[in-house]
Amino acid sequence: MSDTIQTQTGLRTADYWFDLPQELIAQDPLEDRDLSRMLVMNRKTGQIEHKIFRDIIDYLDPGDTLVLNDTRVIPARLLGTKEGTGANAEILLLKRRTGDVWETLVRPGKKLRPGARVSFGDGLLTAEILEIIEDGNRLVRFEYEGIFEEVLDRLGQMPLPPYITHKLENPEMYQTVYARYSGSAAAPTAGLHFTDELLDRIREKGINLAFVTLHVGLGTFRPVKVEDVTTHKMHTEWYQVSAEAADLINRTKALGHRVICVGTTSCRTVESAAAEDGTVLAGADNTSIFIYPGYRFKVMDALITNFHLPESTLVMLVSAFAGREQVLHAYKTAVERRYRFFSFGDACYFY
Repeated sequence: MSDTIQTQTGLRTADYWFDLPQELIAQDPLEDRDLSRMLVMNRKTGQIEHKIFRDIIDYLDPGDTLVLNDTRVIPARLLGTKEGTGANAEILLLKRRTGDVWETLVRPGKKLRPGARVSFGDGLLTAEILEIIEDGNRLVRFEYEGIFEEVLDRLGQMPLPPYITHKLENPEMYQTVYARYSGSAAAPTAGLHFTDELLDRIREKGINLAFVTLHVGLGTFRPVKVEDVTTHKMHTEWYQVSAEAADLINRTKALGHRVICVGTTSCRTVESAAAEDGTVLAGADNTSIFIYPGYRFKVMDALITNFHLPESTLVMLVSAFAGREQVLHAYKTAVERRYRFFSFGDACYFY
């Protein structure tokens, strides 16, 4: 009986599976960011339209507020050699813990035990493995001369998602045009479609822009390995909402206008920062919010997002907002119409 109930309510990971041909996974960004395609779905009627991203302005009304995540991706992938053996080693920065101590992913895990040291750039940067923590991640202490961010800019590479195999010629194409605060291990990809010109046109129409910060963790790409969605443990991400952004969002709601989140990261930020009555509180905190069907949205009225991986927490979030069957129908339509999927892919707008 419980299995039947779970199937009906979409609480099994398998309920979020869809068939995706490999060739629809976008490998390269579009030169003209706002010319990507956009699938538009009215979640009340289920009606679907096919547009170009810059048409988004036609779906925004004066007084609405767009919430954008202004995090900046750091060149978090470091390739070096293990001291003593010269063996190749890779360290991927996930999150700064304190000062020069970072939570990281390492390869090869078996060779990099506590006490091991890795050298990068002929010794410009060295890392000592301190301890192994949950999920096999490592705490690492870095040693260097000067400013860490400058050393990282010199030695690090952009940490593209595992499903992108092409080399990125221009790293700025994996940053939003409004990226400001460094700290992400992945881009908030819904924002990649905006250009400065489009943002100017949106402002001129009387639409507000509220900037929040959430440093995206690689847990975004971690597969859900449990059968029962409710038992999945989300990774933790750091976010910050300024008093200005909180006031703008709260004023928008009070005046009866809409709050439109650009991406699942902006959604997770405002929903994490909201009190029970929907008031967004300014401040900084860590969040491990997991949004799946049954969740009651306190702030978000519409969502701009990309197409996400089958059985991912992000498909579950979108399904919580627009309905699982409608979302899967939209994805099926997108596959039939050869939309481009994932980070460098096309966009959807659910309202």
